[in-house]
Amino acid sequence: MKEKIVLAYSGGLDTTVIIPWLKENYDAEVIAVCADVGQGKETEGLEERALKTGASKLYIEDLAEEFITDVIYPCVKAGAVYEGKYLLGTSMARPIIAKRLVEIARKEGATAICHGATGKGNDQVRFELTVKAFAPDLKIIAPWRLDTWGMESREDEVAFLEARGIEAPVKKGDSYSRDRNIWHLSHEGLELEDPANEPNYEKLLQLGVTPEKAPDEPTYVELEFEKGILTKIDGKEVKPVEAIQMLNEIGGKNGIGIIDLVENRVVGMKSRGVYETPGGTILYFAHDELEHLCLDRDTYSYKQQVALKMADLVYSGKWYTPLREALSAFVDSTQETVTGKVRLKLYKGNIVPAGATSPYSLYNENIASFTTGELYNHADANGFINLFGLPLKVRAMMMQNKDK
Repeated sequence: MKEKIVLAYSGGLDTTVIIPWLKENYDAEVIAVCADVGQGKETEGLEERALKTGASKLYIEDLAEEFITDVIYPCVKAGAVYEGKYLLGTSMARPIIAKRLVEIARKEGATAICHGATGKGNDQVRFELTVKAFAPDLKIIAPWRLDTWGMESREDEVAFLEARGIEAPVKKGDSYSRDRNIWHLSHEGLELEDPANEPNYEKLLQLGVTPEKAPDEPTYVELEFEKGILTKIDGKEVKPVEAIQMLNEIGGKNGIGIIDLVENRVVGMKSRGVYETPGGTILYFAHDELEHLCLDRDTYSYKQQVALKMADLVYSGKWYTPLREALSAFVDSTQETVTGKVRLKLYKGNIVPAGATSPYSLYNENIASFTTGELYNHADANGFINLFGLPLKVRAMMMQNKDK
């Protein structure tokens, strides 16, 4: 029997090339696996394309809800944002995809898993760390890192397919490298490779419009959370997939969530990409507004540090690690009181808070009001400031004595 290789298959240029390349370079059966994490119409016609290019079969696995509940929601609760901008759309999806690749490899009795990530990218790290976490015995084939690959550009890949009579799944002049799922759409390549160039948004954007083209009237939306999880939009109960789809539509129309970022990749270089995350941007913003209302100062402050580490772990492909699991456990404990409603105003790319309520709100009007109340005596601040400022006072006294 031939060796079996499971290929992470998207139907894009790289993986379309990889199927015939594997057939030519390995005496193996190629089993293609497409993880449907909400990329929409991109899954249409994939089976015919995969089989036509040499795969023995294609699995299309619906992972959208699992992607949201098992990875996206924990990241939202943590407030994980990479380098202040990136909402981790591609990063979050890779562990879920790789985990399913391992499961199918076991089911099929495969000995290797193949992916189309390049030797310069982050995804090679994310895929392979997950495979190692679940199946350290499986071989990993990364064609872009092999001498036998023989291709150095997307143009080379198109030529490879043309030489074999296979239609390339790209249009000339529109060969952006894109990654789409229910959470976001990323764009790399072409004019984006020079940070001096303004992105060609008219050509790029697919999930929404630029702020200039957004409506001249604001859109209001209300999000309701229970223990940090989105449960209702404008009073309507929503399931995870439906919730993200609704927020994407609302946000896209209002020019929300367009990010142009030069980021630090795991492998040490900088790269530039444009990310569309309309619904995710709204969700992160609303969740943070509710935390401002419900979390005490020390917890909120420490949680910001956890968010930075969480984002770094997710970006680096370390989802299935003891540290990430421990951080998520901490975050979950902070979410016990993050329940309530947040109203937002969306206007031409901007999100403006428009009110929040919670049964666990720590805001007390009697204390916070400028009007003197029974719960706060202004005179109490005298002793507090004296003690709080004591280190400064002692140092100043020392400096005065030293100068005499």
